[in-house]
Amino acid sequence: MPRQAALPLHTRIFIGLAVGLVLGLLCEFLFPGDERLKWVVSNIAYPIGQVFLRSIFMIVIPLIFTAIVLGVADLGDVGKIGRIGLKALLFTILITGISVVIGLVLVNVFQPGVGISEEGRSALLGALGNNQAVTGIVSSAGEAKTPIQTLVEIIPRNPLADAVNAFDPNYRGGGLLSVMFFALVFGIAMAMADKERTAPLLEVLQGVYDVIMKIIEFAMNLAPFGVAALIFSTAASLGLEVVFVLLKYVLVVIAALAIHQFGTYGLVVRYFAGLNPIKFFQSIQEVMLTAFSTSSSNATLPTSIRVAIDELKLNRDIANFMLTVGSTANQNGTALYEGVTVLFLAQFYGVNLTIGQQLTVVLLSILAGVGTAGVPGGSLPLVVLVLQTVNVPAEGIGIILGVDRLLDMCRTVVNVTGDIALAACVNASEADQAAPGEDVKPV
Repeated sequence: MPRQAALPLHTRIFIGLAVGLVLGLLCEFLFPGDERLKWVVSNIAYPIGQVFLRSIFMIVIPLIFTAIVLGVADLGDVGKIGRIGLKALLFTILITGISVVIGLVLVNVFQPGVGISEEGRSALLGALGNNQAVTGIVSSAGEAKTPIQTLVEIIPRNPLADAVNAFDPNYRGGGLLSVMFFALVFGIAMAMADKERTAPLLEVLQGVYDVIMKIIEFAMNLAPFGVAALIFSTAASLGLEVVFVLLKYVLVVIAALAIHQFGTYGLVVRYFAGLNPIKFFQSIQEVMLTAFSTSSSNATLPTSIRVAIDELKLNRDIANFMLTVGSTANQNGTALYEGVTVLFLAQFYGVNLTIGQQLTVVLLSILAGVGTAGVPGGSLPLVVLVLQTVNVPAEGIGIILGVDRLLDMCRTVVNVTGDIALAACVNASEADQAAPGEDVKPV
């Protein structure tokens, strides 16, 4: 008999979510406050969840360095692509910043993570973080550094020390933020250095990045079991509270993505690309549907290039360059999602983030948007990065992982739309600068 195809990963994750949620709610209903249930959560569900989480944590540092260096090195090659590279960089930073701010405003207004009782929160900390480390992260959040301290410590004295101590809640250095800054500077310098001499290093970093992507694939194969264990722990501690909180979180993320998709991009293509927003979105329907179904900017890239050239009539060279780079370096939707998720989990755990810390979330989400892999699940390690930097328990990603696939599909649509909007804006600006009757020159 022919071998039946395995269920898609997102289906298995959803099944894990459903099984863990139903069992957790059932146990919480039948055995409320039972010590045996607490033992199962602490000694069975918690360790299984930690195996999955640690498999993600272990690649955060190498992923940050390689992804940001490669992304900036490609995007920042201003020596050869001149003003086009600069326009792409400025657009990416500006629009990504706007996307994150939209998300943070909605989280602060609607506060989806608020509503967990103190008893429930205490039970959750005991379930997901049955150790002093996680509890210490929550308690240390009130000892946040001043904005001046944070700014100074962004520049590392020893980036290796910051990398080694990045997950130590008691470390007083820059930690992951300093690692990101070092990677950013390294990428800029690499883009400006002699290409022939840095080519071998670029190949090595690309190879390391590809290996890390494979490790993420391994980790995601554990996701159905990790999600089941983590959501069981949560549901067994909180009961129906967690269901309502997750629903509010999903609705806030989708609302923020919709505002950015049709509001921000609509205005951008209208005033910077000279396109009718309605016709623009009609022209890229195929791209949006492909992005929604694959949850991958990289998988959508061929369709994006074809539609940009055939439907929007963009210059072929500009479309090829902008969309190729944008598939990894212009992740507006992912940056928005990361910002919303961090603030949601901070509210969920009762961690009050100061204005300075929220600005740090904006900055990190922008940089993480540049360094996020354009594949399903590629943003999870960078969510861990931002959580850890602002002293929110990183184990919290287990709470939202079950609904991540739906949100991944939605934010990928925003990502690829941003890539095409970027290409359209740059194409229009280059056309304006060309002499009458002259075509836009190839990049």
